[in-house]
Amino acid sequence: MTQQVEQHAFQAEVDEVLSIVVNSLYSHKEVFLRELISNASDALDKLSFRALTEHGLLGDDKELHIDLIPSEDAGTLTIRDNGIGMTHDELVQNLGTIAKSGTKQLAQQLAAEGKKDISLIGKFGVGFYAAFLVADKVTVTSRAAGSDQAWMWVSDAKSGFTIEPSEREARGTNIILHLKEDASEFLREYELRNLVRRYSDYVRHPIRLRVERQKPVGDEKDEKGNPKTEKVQEWETVNTASALWTRPKGEVTEEQYHDFYKHLTHEWTDPLAYTHFKVEGTQELTGLLFVPGQAPMDLFSNKQNKGVRLYVKRVFIKEDCEELLPEWLRFMRGVIDTEDLALNVSRETVQQERVTAGIKKQVVNKTLTLLEELAEEGETTRTEPVEDDESDEEGGEQRTVEVKIHRYHKFWSAFGRILKEGVHYDWNNKERVAKLLRYRSSTADGWTSLQEYVDRMPEEQKSIYYVIAESVDTARNSPHLEALRKRGYEVLLMADPVDEWVVEGLGKFADKPLVSAAKGALALDDTEEEKKELEAQTTLFSGLIERVKGNLGDHVAEVRMTHRLTDSPACLVTDEHGMSPYLEKILRQNGQEVPGQKRILELNPDHEVIQRLQELAKDDARSAEVDTWSQLLFGQALVAEGSLPADPAGFAKAITTLMRRASDKGEG
Repeated sequence: MTQQVEQHAFQAEVDEVLSIVVNSLYSHKEVFLRELISNASDALDKLSFRALTEHGLLGDDKELHIDLIPSEDAGTLTIRDNGIGMTHDELVQNLGTIAKSGTKQLAQQLAAEGKKDISLIGKFGVGFYAAFLVADKVTVTSRAAGSDQAWMWVSDAKSGFTIEPSEREARGTNIILHLKEDASEFLREYELRNLVRRYSDYVRHPIRLRVERQKPVGDEKDEKGNPKTEKVQEWETVNTASALWTRPKGEVTEEQYHDFYKHLTHEWTDPLAYTHFKVEGTQELTGLLFVPGQAPMDLFSNKQNKGVRLYVKRVFIKEDCEELLPEWLRFMRGVIDTEDLALNVSRETVQQERVTAGIKKQVVNKTLTLLEELAEEGETTRTEPVEDDESDEEGGEQRTVEVKIHRYHKFWSAFGRILKEGVHYDWNNKERVAKLLRYRSSTADGWTSLQEYVDRMPEEQKSIYYVIAESVDTARNSPHLEALRKRGYEVLLMADPVDEWVVEGLGKFADKPLVSAAKGALALDDTEEEKKELEAQTTLFSGLIERVKGNLGDHVAEVRMTHRLTDSPACLVTDEHGMSPYLEKILRQNGQEVPGQKRILELNPDHEVIQRLQELAKDDARSAEVDTWSQLLFGQALVAEGSLPADPAGFAKAITTLMRRASDKGEG
């Protein structure tokens, strides 16, 4: 019974990405080969892993390899492997959809940014679709290991794809690229050799190229007496098949490290930094870790890859090995190869192996050392291509420009939010992580470390002050900073939801306590005279305090006088152990049940508004005005911290009423 050809439509997001790839991403199209070889290498690794426990899976075909088969007559290039292969459903899932979130945003960003930024494609692991940079039709024939049925997937990137039963002698996958007319150079032997050596030389499986050679035909001679030859086809291995991480560092160039990173991650941009290390002694392992050059779009997704591969004696064991990398370093990428685990270790056993904890400790230590070196490096000058420069389209060299860059600041902007989690989750490395933290400051430009803050502290200052708000600008303009500014004290400006947990987990730095400018009574080492003055003002304004508290009722926990303010009439502060209003807001937005917090309204006794209100409070006939002013002060304090009054319309109406009264008095 003949089975029908199945017609499938691409997932909508794939359609958009393919359209952009086919029509717009015309630069650096040779990377298609790196992507397809990487996929083939992954298929061989997955087969190797399964074969550790499924002993009959390899059968008689035990030599794993990747083959490149150019055919000038047919105009095709075939990339073939004898790896794990794919079933019918896997072909549909892997080649017809993109499982990761945010792909629609990717397509929109590509379209919005000139459609030439091929680096964005790598953020979503859609390297297979790079095949359409050089091919107007792609045929994939695959047979899954352990299955007798092969399937053929065909697409021209325009009308979806078809799947039908096919034939393949053994397990593995053939990808046949029907090359475009302007891609014929990828059929030439020297071009394919060069691309493999550049992008995939370190792939640990042999990459074989089918070549044509003239060979003697026995002892036969031609008419001129020369040895008679004939064309024969043979296989030549074109990569060293030596895992890059096993080579001595002195033998590996920076370009090779960068190319390996791209092979490993399917990224299109260079890594920001890397470390290559070997550990000997009680444990033996080799590692190669990379800091990505840019954050992936799914960085905060639950499905985001952890990025470290585990090998045992050069045999692939597990991808995205979370047992080797703590959550707060999940942005790192790399390879760990150990001698200390059994070669037939299962994924479940990896989780239980005590030696894994030791490897994880080494990974954390090497990563922190790399970041510390980056932080100490300071600003450097590097050459970068000019954005939107299209001179390379016309055969000319792309223009470049010298730019100054602080690599650690670039890292911090991309991954600092994740690194901060280490303060909370890794007690042993809390101090090292603390030295890597960076914040904006009320007095300094750019990023500031805690150590830099401490070095700038006046001698009499005893604490490190910070304020948390919805944005840096809101924090910078917060009334809570007024008295600190007057004393010449610097304040760290925090605008990340995790910052509250970070500072609470840290507690202090360099023996200096971290103190919120918006919590508690904010002791500023007041003199005895200043303390007595505040007590006297509290007594003097006691009637007003009671009146305002009575009017606001359950909206506040307390009303009190303060020396925290110099320019503003009032502000709201949280109890010393309460959470910031910003964190409270974030938790509620994420569906968390948060008990309502009553905060403290502090009044500035030196402000003319408070002094005028004190006079009004003495006149019973004007009590309604005092109540209105109380509500306005409370609403103003909310707005100043970036919050909204519970009744914004009522707040606006009260302001209008007071403006009208002031206008009427002005006319009189």
